[in-house]
Amino acid sequence: MTKKQKKLVTVSAAFALCLGILPAANAMHIMEGALPAGYCVAWGVICVPFLLAGFFSIRKMLNTNRRALTLLAMSGAFVFVISSLKIPSVINGSCSHMTGTGLGAILFGPAAVSILGLIVLVFQAILLAHGGLTTLGANTFSMAIAGPFVSYGLFQLFKKLKVNRKVSVFFAAFLGDLFTYCVTAFQLALAHNSATSFSVALKENLVIFAGTQLPLAIVEGILTVVIVIGLESYAKPELKAVGYIMEGK
Repeated sequence: MTKKQKKLVTVSAAFALCLGILPAANAMHIMEGALPAGYCVAWGVICVPFLLAGFFSIRKMLNTNRRALTLLAMSGAFVFVISSLKIPSVINGSCSHMTGTGLGAILFGPAAVSILGLIVLVFQAILLAHGGLTTLGANTFSMAIAGPFVSYGLFQLFKKLKVNRKVSVFFAAFLGDLFTYCVTAFQLALAHNSATSFSVALKENLVIFAGTQLPLAIVEGILTVVIVIGLESYAKPELKAVGYIMEGK
């Protein structure tokens, strides 16, 4: 073995050792058992009216226009794939990830995305051990309700202000992602602040995620714009059907 190869093996071993002694990873999805039972129930109850609105919204949309089904399925698949890609945080072994819900919120509104997000979170909890079933309500509220509402609201605001559509899509996806992580930090601080004050716990949680979540939010904004550009090129009839592009444009 050459000197260069020995150095490479030594560096690889050191890297593997560091990974081996890191604390157990917690995802931006709140993991199983991380919240007291009362909080799990409370967040679940809060989600119910939003989920009902989402169910009726999707049913009405599909009854009116079946063409929207393809885009709806694609938006759900995008959320599943992009939110499954976890980036570890060196600070405390936690993880951050993109959400992908901004695209669906822009195309279908925030209510429909609550159903897509719930389905994704159930599959991720069961198949990927990402998040949890007891914390499903909290995770649904942060990723599938709060974030999409911000994305949709910002997109509509920029639309009225006649901001460039691609710029609007970027900031809607970018800030929707960041707001999701802020809500998650709030949920954790609300449940776990016995050793300190709520404000200190919130600040600590925000700092933990900020290092990885900020660049990820930027990447999500760019990816969402790229997908929208592709849809505008190859799926204009479908975009007109869901109202993203007005007739005649």
